[in-house]
Amino acid sequence: MSLAVAIQMDPIENIDINGDSSFVLALEAQMRGHGLFHYGPRDMSFSQGRIVANARPITVRREKGNHFTAGAVERVDLATFDVVLMRQDPPFDMSYITATHLLEHIHPQTLVVNDPVSVRNAPEKLFVTHFDGIMPPTLISSNLQEIKEFRAEFKDIIIKPLYGNGGAGVFHLKPEDENLSALCEMFTQFYHEPMIVQKYLPEVRQGDKRIILVDGEPVGAINRVPQTGEVRSNMHVGGQAVKSALTSREVEICRAIGPALKEKGLIFVGIDVIGDYLTEINVTSPTGIQEINRFDGVKLEVGIWDCLEEKVSDSSR
Repeated sequence: MSLAVAIQMDPIENIDINGDSSFVLALEAQMRGHGLFHYGPRDMSFSQGRIVANARPITVRREKGNHFTAGAVERVDLATFDVVLMRQDPPFDMSYITATHLLEHIHPQTLVVNDPVSVRNAPEKLFVTHFDGIMPPTLISSNLQEIKEFRAEFKDIIIKPLYGNGGAGVFHLKPEDENLSALCEMFTQFYHEPMIVQKYLPEVRQGDKRIILVDGEPVGAINRVPQTGEVRSNMHVGGQAVKSALTSREVEICRAIGPALKEKGLIFVGIDVIGDYLTEINVTSPTGIQEINRFDGVKLEVGIWDCLEEKVSDSSR
């Protein structure tokens, strides 16, 4: 099976080939004989009922500083492709939402990963609220009095933007911290959306675990341990990746959300777990494949492409 694959992502020139999940997905697709095209979200247009993109054919290689070759830009009809990987990084803003509306025109005849309707309807920090008993005590609100009452109950809290990403704008407020009102004022000036406020989980000092699920099933995990004096464990802000396996509680969490992920066409998902609690369900551009591969001696991209090829084959019958 040779597929035509378009990868919608940020500039390929700037990726870290030793950490980028899209890169190993592209390598595996190429190894299987699939044809690859690359384009950015701004290169996509709705034109006379068609979804077109100014895309470049690419070949990729694991060679630092020379990791891809791109051909000339071509105006392509995305409906003629077998698979479109929607892999641009957040923020999950109106530009991102618009991209899901455009890609909705070609899915599922062209398999868009992840399903653009579900990506739009499952923001990472909001989707978690649909599952009982697995998220930490949480408040989503712009109301200062509500936030103060939540803090009075749980004392030690985390405040972060509802549609933030990569650990940006995450604040840990200890009970004696006097900056709550000023921080809320700043949030309301910079963001139109409510804030998300959660009980601080001291287990984060032992790590924030990233678990990868493929078609609703867990396939691997890494733990990300924050630096001393840092509450954020994201690797791009200094978090250290550590080999890890799933606990019984994490298996329980995956079983609770897996059927919904599969039903919604959320094929490649990364969830974040701190202690016994699920904090985020990442459906936009999850990462972690390469780190898990190195620690566990596996190639998660193989299973992902097995799944995608099966879905394309089933849809063509």
